[in-house]
Amino acid sequence: MEEMRTEAIRLKDRPGWDYLLRDIYELYRRTSAGGSPAIRAHQRAVRERISRVLKANPMLAELPGAQLPVTAHLQRALDMGRMYPHAPIVRAIEAVRGNLSWQYGYEKVPRGLAQKYAYAEIAGPNAPVRTDEVILGLVLFAPSCTYPAHAHEGIRESYICLSGAVSENDQGVYAPGSMIYNPPDHLYRITVADHSPALLCYAWEGDPAKLHSQKMVFSRRPR
Repeated sequence: MEEMRTEAIRLKDRPGWDYLLRDIYELYRRTSAGGSPAIRAHQRAVRERISRVLKANPMLAELPGAQLPVTAHLQRALDMGRMYPHAPIVRAIEAVRGNLSWQYGYEKVPRGLAQKYAYAEIAGPNAPVRTDEVILGLVLFAPSCTYPAHAHEGIRESYICLSGAVSENDQGVYAPGSMIYNPPDHLYRITVADHSPALLCYAWEGDPAKLHSQKMVFSRRPR
């Protein structure tokens, strides 16, 4: 009896994921840096890392998707995102939607947040697209969500708003098409508009060891 062989699935074997990475690359090419050298350098670093991932054609760990309560708002968020110039990435997300694994990432989720927040990784050490170069993903917030203060050690992070509107540290409002940049160890808190969900694309770049070992922990408020 012949042994069954399972061939490794790679990125280019599933064009939907390949297109999604290319659309994220374009997002980081077209989104304004607002004249900031730090943001411009981060955008360039993300693009370079995505280019290396695409060239490497890495392993793809495509699994059936996992849902959480907040994903009841996903369709609305996608519908709203199609109204903007970045609509191609929204369509690319829809193409792999069934294989997105939504999760919390925290051992202990604050009361109420479990109904209003989740993220899904696209590329990274433990994501469907396996790579040590960068972590890419999506984060979905329900209306009126407050995402508690936290920071990421040694990680340069950015969010690009695809739909809805959010505020970071109560300092300005980020509408669709805008970018939030968080340098390493920056403590931040996100709040979401009252009547619409928010869908954001995010990128983490930094030392591979930091990408592998990053622990997601909310910061406690001083008493």
